[in-house]
Amino acid sequence: MKNLYGIFPPITTPFVNGVLSIEKLQHNISIWNKTKLSGYVVMGSNGEAVLLTKEEKLKLIEHTKLFSSSEKIIIAGTGSDSIKETIALTNSAANLGADFALVLTPSFYKSEMKHNNYIKYFSEVADKSKIPIIIYNVPKFTGVDIEVETVAELSKHENIVGIKNSTENSRQIIEFVSNTEQDFKVIVGTASMLFSGITSGAVGGILALANIAPNQCIQIHKLIDEKNYDEALKLQQKMIPANKAVTSKYGVAGLKYAMDLLGYFGGEPRIPLLPLNEKDKEQLKHILIQTEILR
Repeated sequence: MKNLYGIFPPITTPFVNGVLSIEKLQHNISIWNKTKLSGYVVMGSNGEAVLLTKEEKLKLIEHTKLFSSSEKIIIAGTGSDSIKETIALTNSAANLGADFALVLTPSFYKSEMKHNNYIKYFSEVADKSKIPIIIYNVPKFTGVDIEVETVAELSKHENIVGIKNSTENSRQIIEFVSNTEQDFKVIVGTASMLFSGITSGAVGGILALANIAPNQCIQIHKLIDEKNYDEALKLQQKMIPANKAVTSKYGVAGLKYAMDLLGYFGGEPRIPLLPLNEKDKEQLKHILIQTEILR
């Protein structure tokens, strides 16, 4: 099993006239391959996974693996409320070369999603999966927040190897690190938490910002490893406005426009998401210049 460590972008899904573009995917990956990114997350929230067909998902996994450098780790977002669909997609991803599966917490029946429900769901998925499972906790989208006690118990399963935690709750990250098995990996899910997360024991980040500022994200992680905390914190603080812009402020459309400005292909998001208006484009461009991501 590859070492789950470092910085991963949840890569965007390129569409041309609403159709998945494998050519544009190759273009983006060819640029990221030149960096020290640990790998790629395909079909995450920023990859508009919920807007893709099953056939598109399989094509994305297949070609991300094909275009990636051999040392890069491929993490496929395979989770859904349907346990049968999750297991089937996870094993299809494994057959296409994915190294790990990122499995979202089921959330449609929110009021019933408690400890025992998650223990049963994730344990059964892990039992039947050909590749290791990473729990994906993203309350912003799901409206549910998995409990520390639940993750602690799930961390004992040999095929559940980590959690991507996309909250901005420092205490929660510390509790995940301190209450889970020693070889269980905690990964932060937003660049705003990279410094506090890594210094609290997280092993890396799956970060929207890493799509457009991979070297800066990698450098923050490296500086922390070198115990150069002052420089790491300084760079972290510098990146916060850009991270906010391509996540909570402008969302996927903002991230894709930022990619267009920086030599990647972003393109337009898929309906019902809409592209940025001209005013928002100018504001986002200004933020990228101010943070020196765009020069």
